[in-house]
Amino acid sequence: MHRPSRRHLTVATALLASTTAVVAFTSGAGATDTRQQAENAIQGGKAKNVILLIGDGMGDSEITLARDYTVGANGRLNMDRFPLTGAYTTYSVHADGTPDYVTDSAASGSGWATGVKTVNGRISKTPGSDKAVRTILELAQRNGYATGSVTTAELTDATPAVLASHVTDRSCQGPADMAKCSKDAIAAGGPGSIAEQSVNHKVDVLFGGGKQRFDQKVTDGRYKGLTVTEQAKKLGYQVVTDSASMKGAKAGKPVLGLFAPGNVPVEWTGKPAAVGGTDAQRCVTSNPARPSGTPSLADSATKAIQLLEAKQKHSKKGFFLQIEGASIDKQDHAADPCGQIGETAAFDRAVKVARDYAAKHPDTLVVTTADHGHSSQIVPLEATPPGLSSTLVTNEGQRLKVNYSTNTPGQSQEHTGTEVRIAAQGPLAYRVLGVTNQTDLFTTVREALRLK
Repeated sequence: MHRPSRRHLTVATALLASTTAVVAFTSGAGATDTRQQAENAIQGGKAKNVILLIGDGMGDSEITLARDYTVGANGRLNMDRFPLTGAYTTYSVHADGTPDYVTDSAASGSGWATGVKTVNGRISKTPGSDKAVRTILELAQRNGYATGSVTTAELTDATPAVLASHVTDRSCQGPADMAKCSKDAIAAGGPGSIAEQSVNHKVDVLFGGGKQRFDQKVTDGRYKGLTVTEQAKKLGYQVVTDSASMKGAKAGKPVLGLFAPGNVPVEWTGKPAAVGGTDAQRCVTSNPARPSGTPSLADSATKAIQLLEAKQKHSKKGFFLQIEGASIDKQDHAADPCGQIGETAAFDRAVKVARDYAAKHPDTLVVTTADHGHSSQIVPLEATPPGLSSTLVTNEGQRLKVNYSTNTPGQSQEHTGTEVRIAAQGPLAYRVLGVTNQTDLFTTVREALRLK
């Protein structure tokens, strides 16, 4: 049995004392963490499994907006119930290594995937020399762990791409999209597009959108003339396209789930923010543009865990799984508060899936965080923002005004350079406490799984 080091015991003792005090003083405000939960969280040791949940663009404002609307100002989301919470910085770097204070999803994801900061737009490669850096998923595979990636974006979008591909520019998603990645092309001796690399890595579970990228034909190499989907089948993948076929997927062979041509359609709709505001609105919680057979993020997460666990049934090694709620960010860019809140709520249900699994498997490290902050701000009802705003009627029956002013109206709203929340439970969860760097998450996962 593993015994925590003297350092871990000292850290745990100190943190437990402070956490117990916090619990004692906040219990009347709705805190749900007990002393035992804190003790379980503040531990060293080894994790058998890691579930990493990424709310893309999910800064504190986005979390607060979803909380206020869905469960009330004094309510708590599933992601609020982790026993340990900290913050981490998100900046990327320029080619010379100097800080770039506002990151994009490619650079931020590369940070936790590789432990190395890079330039905006680059996928798991160095900032100056443009060299591939081994990712946490690649290390997990090499050490005998099952691996998975679940997203509501295209599977070739930046956040899932950082795990199983290395390209100079995030736009190089399929074989026909390689204009900015000439040296990464198969014809140049490179590994190919993000789609090709993802299936070549034989990640055990790939669930998301982006069928249009996998329908592109491979232009060079062993699979020339085949679509990437056909390449995946040659590599042994089961290909599923909706809830029914996903539920029917069997363990033992890798599974590629392509649930939409592009990004998976959002769950909620409503009026986007406008100059001068909108009439007070309630969000529509069933998007007519979302096909009925589209699996929710929570359902995809549940199936992914089942497949990964089944594969490792007779192994001492578990799995690494990343789950992304991608369109929190995309709806923030569009200044669409209802779409954004609905995607945050959907992500929060996936958080519950992960925490419920960890409750039965306490050797699972669960981490939830974001890649960067975004533009939505809750402002007073009497405020008259110069940009886009919308007034919502929350589930409490109260009015709430949300403002988007990080770019000129009509332009895509921008990321912000703020630090973002990171929360965790399970082995080595204490490492998220305080203010850390995004790249520290790579080290936390690597050490939790004891990856060599």
